Amino acid sequence: MHRPKVPVGRRILLSTVVVGAATVVVPAGPAAATPTASPRQQEYAAAAAEYGVPESVLLGVSYLQSRWDTNAGTPSTGGGYGPMHLTDARYVTGLPANGHHHSEDEDPRGDDSRPRLTAQHPSVGAPSSTALQTLDAAATLTGTGEESLRSDAEANIRGGAALLSSYQKALAGPTGSTSDPAAWYGAVARYSGADTTEAAAVFADEVYDTIRTGTSRVTDDGHRVSLAAHPGLAPARSWLDRLGLRKPERPDGLECPTTISCEWLPAPYQLLGDGSDPGNYGNHDLGDRPAQQKIEYIVIHDAEGYFDSTTRLAQDPEWVSWHYTMRSRDGHTAQHLKAKNVGWHAGNWYVNAKAIGIEHEGFAAQGTWYTEAMYRSSAKLVRYLAQKFDIPLDRQHIIGHDNVPGTVAGTVRGMHWDPGPYWNWSHYLDLLKAPIRGTGTPHTGLVTLDPDFATNRPNFYGCAKSPPAPPTEPCPSRGSSSVILRSAPSPDAPLVNDIALRPDGTPNTMQISDHGARGSAGQTYAIADRQGDWTAIWYLGQKAWFHNPASAPTAKWSVGFVVTPKPGRATIPVYGRAYPEQAAYPAGVPYQPISPLQYTLSAGQRYAVGDVLPGEYYRATTFAGTSPGDFTVVRGDNRYVQIQFGHRIMFVNLDDVLILPSPVGAPR
Repeated sequence: MHRPKVPVGRRILLSTVVVGAATVVVPAGPAAATPTASPRQQEYAAAAAEYGVPESVLLGVSYLQSRWDTNAGTPSTGGGYGPMHLTDARYVTGLPANGHHHSEDEDPRGDDSRPRLTAQHPSVGAPSSTALQTLDAAATLTGTGEESLRSDAEANIRGGAALLSSYQKALAGPTGSTSDPAAWYGAVARYSGADTTEAAAVFADEVYDTIRTGTSRVTDDGHRVSLAAHPGLAPARSWLDRLGLRKPERPDGLECPTTISCEWLPAPYQLLGDGSDPGNYGNHDLGDRPAQQKIEYIVIHDAEGYFDSTTRLAQDPEWVSWHYTMRSRDGHTAQHLKAKNVGWHAGNWYVNAKAIGIEHEGFAAQGTWYTEAMYRSSAKLVRYLAQKFDIPLDRQHIIGHDNVPGTVAGTVRGMHWDPGPYWNWSHYLDLLKAPIRGTGTPHTGLVTLDPDFATNRPNFYGCAKSPPAPPTEPCPSRGSSSVILRSAPSPDAPLVNDIALRPDGTPNTMQISDHGARGSAGQTYAIADRQGDWTAIWYLGQKAWFHNPASAPTAKWSVGFVVTPKPGRATIPVYGRAYPEQAAYPAGVPYQPISPLQYTLSAGQRYAVGDVLPGEYYRATTFAGTSPGDFTVVRGDNRYVQIQFGHRIMFVNLDDVLILPSPVGAPR
């Protein structure tokens, strides 16, 4: 009798049935496995029992802070450690910061029509959680040393449980691991560290939403942790009133969804100096978007600093500007500019004029991590803005500051690289309800990068500031959205070269800020070749290879449109901004030259299409628009195609290219 083949690694019970005169063996379903909790799950259960906290509450709070990850004992962008995000602001403030904002090589305004705007990054200040210092309290409550609370997951979970229990007792609420989770709303809200009722309530509501829906995942150190769904749980929000927090008014006209905590801290628009020079003003430009010009992009930044110091800078007339700042510990948000106005944040005036900029408390390097609370608030804000201004939720329009191109060849080297390789783009797109999906096959011509964040751990170096740390010191081992690109299909092959960053043609490096040989989750590229477990994409005018085995793929096959040079064109220029032709400029408005970058797009190469855009230049050079042509959009006949050319988006003139369906001429 022939028995069905059992797949490797899977137990199937076989049962015998009689069909007519034949005896047939059929699968009877998977064997019932004996349920065994992971050590990490048991640690949560033990801490909940020890300190009298409902396990669901402990798991929910931890998930909203860290998604139960340990992050190798490194601090979050808000100074918190471990799965329970115990804050240690004094310790974090003493660590060296490796800031990157606004070096001498970059003009954050990025407008050649005005004098170069140089702004050195000041002190990053202290984490906004300074007043909490919850790690100290956890050490006192548990009798555990501070270093253990920072680095040992079990100790950290016990510390978080002890804190929650102490908060509940201070509110005179019911305690015990079997007490009603609904009655812990006040303690959960206090755990956020928020100083207003709105921010504390938003945090607590997110925790209870997580408890209601339930979730399960494998942590960054390999433990399966699960939170069972409690669909009928209705938190007792009246406990919030006992915290005595501020109750600020939410001003009319605030451009934030009601599901996040938001305040208005306006950026100033005023003349500087003695007020006699109408071109000397700060710190943004007035506009009338989207009526006057469509908003195409939302730019994700990290602040290279903490929330309090970053929001103070946004209110400094002599500094630069962006639209929102988000706090790490609870996702609280400050709006500084209305969407209609133009911020000075991306280093490229064409992008600035068509973008909304969001700063996130934190650092691109240092091995720090972004909290789940901030990811969720940021995703809610971006979804709200995308819906309001008709912005597609994809990586061609929701971009990092590191995806913004230089304006001309001379500015490419000075462009930023935040939010950096540790921003979890795949998870962020999931939260945006725009997950990365495969839409094609290996033969449909496009591939969208999507490495497994937890296990994808490139060997970057240079996270710590030097001196005192040597510049080659390895970064902490942690998950990353970055895909490393090599010059041949081999792990030993040199990295590819970015000619703008390394004009001598030498390979780029694994230095944390050297993004010239990497792509990022959600970015789509045209397939150039395939060999075994390796896939090549067209990248900065060359084939760039990444490891992409079928057993553990690093990307998903896609289908769409690509550009290639028109027949007879050996090469075509690539641009960092999509400006109109000279004839489009009215009298009195100086022409902004169409200046190509160092790169060229050669015949036979193909690049993924992001959008087709009009040639536009927003004229704004003087305070209150006193110069001829100010506060107007110059439009011409030029049209441009936005493409994914390297790690950054770039533009080609529509007249230079053919737009083709990606399967046409795709490698086989």
